[in-house]
Amino acid sequence: MFNKVILIGNLTKDPELRYTPQGTPVTNMRIAVNSRVKQGEEFKDETLFIDTVVFGKQAENVTQYLSKGRSVLVEGRLKERRWEYEGQQKSKFEVVANSVRFMPRRDSSPEYGGEEELSPPEETTGIEPF
Repeated sequence: MFNKVILIGNLTKDPELRYTPQGTPVTNMRIAVNSRVKQGEEFKDETLFIDTVVFGKQAENVTQYLSKGRSVLVEGRLKERRWEYEGQQKSKFEVVANSVRFMPRRDSSPEYGGEEELSPPEETTGIEPF
């Protein structure tokens, strides 16, 4: 079977870092993914909000270098999480990231008067810049 997800979107809030009891870093983040759908003669914008989980050194780097509003490209797999709450079965789908790439800021170009892009060095992060 094949389970692969590739998303490009913007973070809806700052990534949240925590650690498992074994000491593994885990970061949770939510990505807003926009798409345009034709309905009749008009186009309608749709936004999906996708929960994403990142593990290991990459989780620490995501938390250190990314913040709300930043664009990312995430490659990973879809996973369903199930639990019980107040006697009811609950579930949700989330993406478990294998790779997170920083997307350049639209306003980072000197011709737009923006700031320089802040990206970590490739060899130390485990995150591939796009």
